[in-house]
Amino acid sequence: MAGGVQAQGDFPNKPVKIIVPFPPGQATDIVARLLADGLTKVWGQQVIVDNRASTIAGMLAGKTAPNDGYTLTFGTSGSIGVNPSLYPKLPYDPQKDFVMVNGVFIVPLMIIAHPSSPFNTLGELIAGAKKNPNALNVGYAGIGTSQHLTGELFKSTAGIDFTGVAYKGSGPAMTDLLGGQITLSVDSLASALPQIKAGKIKAIAMTSEKRVPQLPDVPTVAELGFPGFEGSGWGGLIAPAGTPPAIVEKISADVRKLVNDPDFQKRIIDRGAIPDPRDAKEWTKFVNAEIVKWAGVIKQANIKVD
Repeated sequence: MAGGVQAQGDFPNKPVKIIVPFPPGQATDIVARLLADGLTKVWGQQVIVDNRASTIAGMLAGKTAPNDGYTLTFGTSGSIGVNPSLYPKLPYDPQKDFVMVNGVFIVPLMIIAHPSSPFNTLGELIAGAKKNPNALNVGYAGIGTSQHLTGELFKSTAGIDFTGVAYKGSGPAMTDLLGGQITLSVDSLASALPQIKAGKIKAIAMTSEKRVPQLPDVPTVAELGFPGFEGSGWGGLIAPAGTPPAIVEKISADVRKLVNDPDFQKRIIDRGAIPDPRDAKEWTKFVNAEIVKWAGVIKQANIKVD
């Protein structure tokens, strides 16, 4: 115990690395750099972002790093919430190979429509889908993404059918939605917000747990007759299994203070995300529940990847 307390008091006494298992410029990378800058000021030690082009390679690097707290990894809804069920031979296990340190952000998702769509409310959409099963084309950013799985979860929850159209990212899906090639899409708030403000698409409902400050008048699926419904992207810090609890607690406390800081929160919100300050215990419970939830969706929808 004494060693743990000493480690916590001394930590960190050298630079800390955060592995981001995505290329530079993506949403997770942007948030990770905001976090790294903030922690650098808090700790008085340089916090370096280490980008990896491959999600699996990045997660393996995080898994095999020394479990001393000096190499952390940014875990996301995809890498630790979905991949265990999507890839049968995944070379890492989020629940065995890592410990959850702290939440950082949530990426709210939403159901959006082309302005010419006859649907202005979720009720109208559901009624239309029931009247003409599979007549609706709903776009999303790739097979196995949070957008895709949230769409499938909504389909089963609402008891409707529609035809999913997978794109290679949010950009191409948004292009076709704007062009009228598809009527509906499940996309992130960050992607949809500029187009909603410009009047080029319309918001039907948020799939997040709560309404978001960026669009306070847009209701959630949960409040429109489906209590408990929630589908979002998210991210936070994880550390290799065996990292001393005292160090995990130290990092979690400092991250939580930063994520609760009004200036940091504004930066997150301005980028279309929501701050998530859940501590190690709360975030572990959340991640475990997400793994179970998305495993069920993947199995029911028979989702497979090459």
